[in-house]
Amino acid sequence: MRLPLTSRRPLTHTRRYAISSARTLRHLVLIFGLTLAAGCSAPHASDAPAAPTTAAKAAVKAERLESLLVQGESDVPENLLLSKAGAKAIDPNGQRPVDDPLTCLARAAYWEAKGEGRSGMQGIVNVVINRAADPRFPDSLCGVVKQGGESGSCQFSWWCDGRSDRIREPAAYAEARDVARQALNHQLEDVTDGALYFHARYATPYWAKRFVRTARIGQHLFYRN
Repeated sequence: MRLPLTSRRPLTHTRRYAISSARTLRHLVLIFGLTLAAGCSAPHASDAPAAPTTAAKAAVKAERLESLLVQGESDVPENLLLSKAGAKAIDPNGQRPVDDPLTCLARAAYWEAKGEGRSGMQGIVNVVINRAADPRFPDSLCGVVKQGGESGSCQFSWWCDGRSDRIREPAAYAEARDVARQALNHQLEDVTDGALYFHARYATPYWAKRFVRTARIGQHLFYRN
C-alpha cells in the first residue's frame, strides 16, 4: 500500500447532496447492469416494469449499507441486512466488474490477504472502511479501493498491476465475499484499531515511521496517524 493522498476537505451540505444524487444514479446503473447480466432485456415503453432480480435487490441493499457505514451510522434495519445468498447473487464467482461496494471490498480482501484466512481479510476490509469514513479519503468503498487509478499510482497494488482481477480460487473468494458482507452489515469488528494504512511485513515503506502501529495480522502491519 502506498502513502495516500489526503487533500480532501470535510463535506459541505452541497457536497453531501451531490454525493446522494450520485449514489442514486449508481443504484439505477447497477440495477440495469445486473438485470442485463441476468439475461433480461431492457423493457419497451409499452411493457410493464420488470421485477428486480435477486442480484439487483441485493446490490441496492449493499449501496444503502455502504452509505450507513460511511456516515458512521450504527443502527441497521433488520430488513436491510445482506444475506449470504444475496451477496453471492451480486458476484457469484468473482467474475463481475469491480464496481459495487460488496465486490470492491471482497476483491480487496481476496487479493491482499487470500492466503491469510479470515482474520487477514478482515484487517484489509477494516482499512478500506476506515478510509471511506475519513474525510481525507474518497467517500465510497470503491473510491478507496480504486484511488489513484490503474496507472501505477494506486493505493492497492493489485488494482494497478496490469493483471486480471478475476478470481482463480473460488473457496478463498467465497470467504472474502462473506467477510465483505458482514462488514456491510455492520457485523465485523475492527481488529485494526482504526488503521488507515498497512503494508506487508517484508516491506519497509518510508512512511511507516511517521505513523502509529496498531496491529499485526498475518503478513501485514497496520497503522494510523
